[in-house]
Amino acid sequence: MPPLLHPALPLLLGATLTFRALRRALSRLPLPAHVQADPLRSWRWHNLLVSFAHSIVSGIWALLCVWQTPEMLVEIETAWSLSGYLLVCFSAGYFIHDTVDIVVSRQARASWEYLVHHVMAMGAFFSGIFWSKFVGGGVLTLLVEVSNIFLTIRMMMKINNAQHLLLYRINKYVNLVMYFLFRLAPQAYLTYFFLQYAGQRTQGTFLLGILLMLDIMILIYFSRLLRSDFCPDRVPSQQHKDKFLTE
Repeated sequence: MPPLLHPALPLLLGATLTFRALRRALSRLPLPAHVQADPLRSWRWHNLLVSFAHSIVSGIWALLCVWQTPEMLVEIETAWSLSGYLLVCFSAGYFIHDTVDIVVSRQARASWEYLVHHVMAMGAFFSGIFWSKFVGGGVLTLLVEVSNIFLTIRMMMKINNAQHLLLYRINKYVNLVMYFLFRLAPQAYLTYFFLQYAGQRTQGTFLLGILLMLDIMILIYFSRLLRSDFCPDRVPSQQHKDKFLTE
C-alpha cells in the first residue's frame, strides 16, 4: 500500500499531536528560578519534560512488549505484535514532534545532533511502520528509553545547576549502569544481528547503515558522559554557549 494511503498515518498524526498537546500543557508548569531566568534553558527544560514523559512510557512499553512477545529477541525481522507496532508509531510521533519543536523554536543550530539522530530514527521506524518488517527490531531499539529516563534526569538537574545534590551523584552511577544495560548492550546486539545483511540490497541493509551511524553517535555520547561526570577536570572550560548541558 502506498505510504500516503497507509492506515498508520492517523496513528502517526495522533501521536504527534498528543506530544504537541503535552508540550503545551507542561509549558504551563512553574519553572525553577534558575531556569526561568534564561529563555534558552526554559525552552530546553520544557523540551526535556516531554522527552522524559516519552522515555517513561516508551521504556516501560518496550519492556512489556518483549515480555509479551519474547520471540522479538530472536526473530527481529519477522516478529510482530500489535502492541509493538503501536509503540513504534507512538515513538515515531514523538520524534516528529521534537524535530518540529527544535526547528520552530530556532534551536536547530544548537541541537543539530538531535536532529540528525531523529532523522535516522524516523527513517528506521518508518521503514518498519510502512512495510511491517523489523517491528521487533524497533521495539528492541526503544529499550534505550529506559536509559533515557535517568539520562534526562541528569540533564535536567544540570540545567538547574543541581550537580551538588546527593540525588545527582546517585543518579550518575545508576545512569551509567542503565547506559550499559539498555543502550550499549541492545545496540551491540542489534548491530551484530544486522551485519548479516551487509552487501545485500534490502531493507535490512538500509537499517544496518542507520545502526552503524547510531553506533558512532552513541559511543561519542558515552565518552562525553564519562568525561563530564567522572573526569570533570578533562572537560574544556570554554564551550559554545548554546551547547548547554549536552555533556
